[in-house]
Amino acid sequence: MPINPITQFSISNLGKNVQTTSKYRNYCCFDEGKIEKIVCEREQALPYLENTLKTTNDIRTILDVLYILNRMLDIKVKGIDKLYPTLSRFNNSDSPDIQVFLSGIYRRILVPDAFGPLNKMLIKQILHPNSPYFDPTEEIGGAILEYIKNYASQKIYK
Repeated sequence: MPINPITQFSISNLGKNVQTTSKYRNYCCFDEGKIEKIVCEREQALPYLENTLKTTNDIRTILDVLYILNRMLDIKVKGIDKLYPTLSRFNNSDSPDIQVFLSGIYRRILVPDAFGPLNKMLIKQILHPNSPYFDPTEEIGGAILEYIKNYASQKIYK
């Protein structure tokens, strides 16, 4: 089933109106109307979002897509774990905003390959904190703990 043309337009305009963290706000702001249109497309929107992540280097566009994927995880959209190879492109990002959104996604999809990059992100933040507005180690550490909890529960209940 093809994606709605209005949603296609919204996807092509990702990154517009995104406000990153600042000294006045320790969170990002997004165009919720546009986000909702894309989230409602569920699995049909994933190829378009993946293509956007593969082709952009614009931090606001990346944050928009990561936020959309987080919102899709809230409503149990299937297949987001399959995007890990594309998401992993941002594993070495120095942006604390990207690190936090990636950690939130990884915490829920629990792709084994993301465990190492999460640890690397945490070590990088501990040794060289780069966000004066919030502490990314909270989300990164929480994702790591979720991996450990999941692994431990698999061992206990097998």
